[in-house]
Amino acid sequence: MNNPRRIAFATLTSLFLLAAVWGLPPATTGGSSHPALAPEQTPATQSVSGKITAIGKDSFTLSVGGSHPAAGQQLAQEPATAKTMTFIIDKNTTIEGKLKVNANADVTYREESGKNIAISVHVTA
Repeated sequence: MNNPRRIAFATLTSLFLLAAVWGLPPATTGGSSHPALAPEQTPATQSVSGKITAIGKDSFTLSVGGSHPAAGQQLAQEPATAKTMTFIIDKNTTIEGKLKVNANADVTYREESGKNIAISVHVTA
Protein backbone atom coordinates (compact mmCIF):
# COMPACT_ATOMS: atom_id res chain seq x y z
CA MET A 1 0.00 0.00 0.00
CA ASN A 2 2.91 2.35 0.56
CA ASN A 3 4.12 1.98 -3.01
CA PRO A 4 1.02 3.53 -4.75
CA ARG A 5 1.07 6.43 -2.24
CA ARG A 6 4.74 7.09 -2.97
CA ILE A 7 4.07 7.11 -6.72
CA ALA A 8 1.10 9.48 -6.32
CA PHE A 9 3.11 11.76 -3.99
CA ALA A 10 6.08 11.83 -6.38
CA THR A 11 3.81 12.58 -9.34
CA LEU A 12 2.02 15.44 -7.52
CA THR A 13 5.32 16.89 -6.31
CA SER A 14 6.77 16.76 -9.84
CA LEU A 15 3.72 18.51 -11.28
CA PHE A 16 3.91 21.19 -8.61
CA LEU A 17 7.62 21.85 -9.34
CA LEU A 18 6.99 21.87 -13.08
CA ALA A 19 4.23 24.48 -12.65
CA ALA A 20 6.56 26.58 -10.48
CA VAL A 21 9.33 26.50 -13.11
CA TRP A 22 6.91 27.46 -15.89
CA GLY A 23 5.83 30.43 -13.79
CA LEU A 24 9.34 31.90 -13.71
CA PRO A 25 10.17 34.74 -16.12
CA PRO A 26 12.30 33.72 -19.12
CA ALA A 27 16.05 34.01 -18.70
CA THR A 28 17.71 36.89 -20.54
CA THR A 29 20.95 36.45 -22.41
CA GLY A 30 23.58 38.98 -23.23
CA GLY A 31 23.48 41.10 -20.14
CA SER A 32 21.81 42.02 -16.93
CA SER A 33 18.55 43.90 -16.73
CA HIS A 34 19.60 45.44 -13.41
CA PRO A 35 20.97 48.96 -14.04
CA ALA A 36 23.57 48.76 -11.27
CA LEU A 37 25.07 45.66 -12.88
CA ALA A 38 25.07 47.00 -16.45
CA PRO A 39 28.51 47.74 -17.91
CA GLU A 40 29.61 51.35 -17.84
CA GLN A 41 28.73 53.15 -21.06
CA THR A 42 31.19 55.55 -22.63
CA PRO A 43 29.96 58.69 -24.34
CA ALA A 44 29.48 58.30 -28.10
CA THR A 45 32.25 59.68 -30.27
CA GLN A 46 31.55 62.14 -33.05
CA SER A 47 33.69 63.57 -35.80
CA VAL A 48 33.81 66.87 -37.62
CA SER A 49 36.03 68.61 -40.17
CA GLY A 50 36.82 72.28 -40.53
CA LYS A 51 39.43 75.04 -40.45
CA ILE A 52 41.40 75.88 -37.33
CA THR A 53 40.70 79.50 -36.36
CA ALA A 54 42.45 79.75 -32.97
CA ILE A 55 44.86 77.75 -30.84
CA GLY A 56 45.18 77.93 -27.07
CA LYS A 57 47.38 76.22 -24.49
CA ASP A 58 45.03 73.24 -24.03
CA SER A 59 42.34 73.89 -26.64
CA PHE A 60 41.71 74.97 -30.20
CA THR A 61 38.77 76.36 -32.15
CA LEU A 62 37.50 74.93 -35.41
CA SER A 63 35.27 76.70 -37.94
CA VAL A 64 32.76 74.11 -39.17
CA GLY A 65 30.35 74.44 -42.10
CA GLY A 66 29.97 77.55 -44.20
CA SER A 67 30.63 75.60 -47.37
CA HIS A 68 29.83 77.21 -50.67
CA PRO A 69 27.42 75.48 -53.04
CA ALA A 70 29.15 73.08 -55.40
CA ALA A 71 28.79 73.36 -59.15
CA GLY A 72 25.40 72.08 -60.21
CA GLN A 73 23.65 73.10 -56.98
CA GLN A 74 21.02 75.78 -57.17
CA LEU A 75 22.23 79.17 -56.10
CA ALA A 76 18.82 79.99 -54.64
CA GLN A 77 19.87 78.12 -51.50
CA GLU A 78 21.93 80.13 -49.08
CA PRO A 79 25.16 78.47 -48.02
CA ALA A 80 25.22 77.22 -44.46
CA THR A 81 26.71 79.69 -42.02
CA ALA A 82 29.92 78.60 -40.36
CA LYS A 83 29.82 77.75 -36.68
CA THR A 84 32.76 77.53 -34.36
CA MET A 85 33.49 74.65 -32.03
CA THR A 86 36.08 74.65 -29.27
CA PHE A 87 37.86 71.41 -28.43
CA ILE A 88 39.76 70.61 -25.25
CA ILE A 89 43.12 68.85 -25.66
CA ASP A 90 44.05 66.49 -22.83
CA LYS A 91 46.83 63.94 -22.20
CA ASN A 92 44.90 61.28 -24.15
CA THR A 93 44.43 63.37 -27.32
CA THR A 94 46.44 62.16 -30.32
CA ILE A 95 47.46 64.83 -32.82
CA GLU A 96 48.68 64.00 -36.32
CA GLY A 97 50.39 67.01 -37.88
CA LYS A 98 50.91 70.44 -36.37
CA LEU A 99 48.06 72.59 -35.12
CA LYS A 100 48.20 75.95 -36.91
CA VAL A 101 45.67 78.61 -37.75
CA ASN A 102 44.00 78.24 -41.20
CA ALA A 103 44.95 74.56 -41.46
CA ASN A 104 42.19 72.03 -42.10
CA ALA A 105 41.59 69.41 -39.44
CA ASP A 106 39.49 66.30 -38.90
CA VAL A 107 38.55 65.91 -35.23
CA THR A 108 37.12 62.91 -33.44
CA TYR A 109 35.68 63.98 -30.10
CA ARG A 110 33.30 63.18 -27.29
CA GLU A 111 30.98 65.47 -25.36
CA GLU A 112 31.51 65.50 -21.62
CA SER A 113 29.86 67.92 -19.22
CA GLY A 114 28.96 70.25 -22.08
CA LYS A 115 32.54 70.40 -23.39
CA ASN A 116 34.03 68.86 -26.53
CA ILE A 117 37.02 66.70 -25.60
CA ALA A 118 39.25 65.94 -28.61
CA ILE A 119 40.16 62.26 -28.91
CA SER A 120 42.17 62.55 -32.12
CA VAL A 121 43.06 65.38 -34.47
CA HIS A 122 44.33 64.93 -38.03
CA VAL A 123 45.72 68.20 -39.41
CA THR A 124 46.01 68.64 -43.18
CA ALA A 125 47.51 71.53 -45.10
